[in-house]
Amino acid sequence: MRRSAFFLSEACFWHTAGEAVLTAPVGGWLQPMAAGGHAESPESKRRMRNLMDRTGLLAQLAQPEAAPAGMDEISRVHTEAYLTEFKALSDGRGGMLGVSAPFGHGSFEIACQSAGLAREALLSVLRGTCDSAYALTRPPGHHCLADGAMGFCLLANIPIAIAAARAAGLAERFFVLDWDVHHGNGSQSIFYDDPDVHTLSVHQANMFPAGYAGLEDRGEGEGVGANTNLPLPAGCGHQAYLHAMRRVVLPLIEDFRPDVIIIANGLDAAHTDPLARMSCLSSTYAEMTAMVMAAADRLCDGRVVAMHEGGYSEAYVPFCGHRVVEELAGVETGLVDPFLPKFIEQQPTPDHVAWQCGEIDRMARALGL
Repeated sequence: MRRSAFFLSEACFWHTAGEAVLTAPVGGWLQPMAAGGHAESPESKRRMRNLMDRTGLLAQLAQPEAAPAGMDEISRVHTEAYLTEFKALSDGRGGMLGVSAPFGHGSFEIACQSAGLAREALLSVLRGTCDSAYALTRPPGHHCLADGAMGFCLLANIPIAIAAARAAGLAERFFVLDWDVHHGNGSQSIFYDDPDVHTLSVHQANMFPAGYAGLEDRGEGEGVGANTNLPLPAGCGHQAYLHAMRRVVLPLIEDFRPDVIIIANGLDAAHTDPLARMSCLSSTYAEMTAMVMAAADRLCDGRVVAMHEGGYSEAYVPFCGHRVVEELAGVETGLVDPFLPKFIEQQPTPDHVAWQCGEIDRMARALGL
């Protein structure tokens, strides 16, 4: 068992993305939902926390407090103009400051709390207070640009945390592994010319941002080679994701030799997610996390931090997230995923898996691996 911490705040469950049907605003032909509403609702995260409580996992983790990120911290990453406009709209009735990034009254303060969870999770691991940490961040952050919101993300949680770690002199080299099903364009843009932050996005090709794949985008200036995209074909499941880890992700981590590995833990590549077309299982996330932990043990004294990103299946996110935290903490609770037998039956066929893995091998060769 590792000394592991779990950072959460009730405030993060109170952020609202407004009245919607999945991602479209109510009105016209779209009638209000009887329950739920916008895909980025608090329920998948709240139910994950609740499941961890019921299994006893939460009780085995430290649960420290985390103050919201201050204006000085978020200003290291975001422009003054963006933050000023975001705060003004948040003090009013909310609004939209980018593609698919609605928010309501008070969301500025909640986003600062979310960024504070990410910051404190990273600092706690780098200071040696704990061996690994998970931040249940909401709103998420990996799409957020320095000068604008995007894709449900209002502040760039991971870049804000990295900036805080650098300011404190706690680490120099950071590997950001983003397995959210959507491209981590915000983190990529913020660190695109930075040789000491390797951003790796494993995502469904052409999903979001719309039409983007990104295999050829490797960084610029001194950062060339420190940005990698692995755009997977739709339909990838357990075997293809594990092949991607072995063929691309782990070799890149080994080559970069980071001081800490940060997982942008999007759970929307999971089976049944309404906003993507992948077929990962709770066991997929467990095995990928175990691979990362093993690499971290070899390279950076086991320092791994996971920040929650996407994942919109209220039924399945809790099981996937629970398995990630179990692996981070080195704890077995005996949790049984009741969906797993049926979802295994619905995995891609062997021929389809072989084609998917062939595509991953082709992209790996293009990346020089």
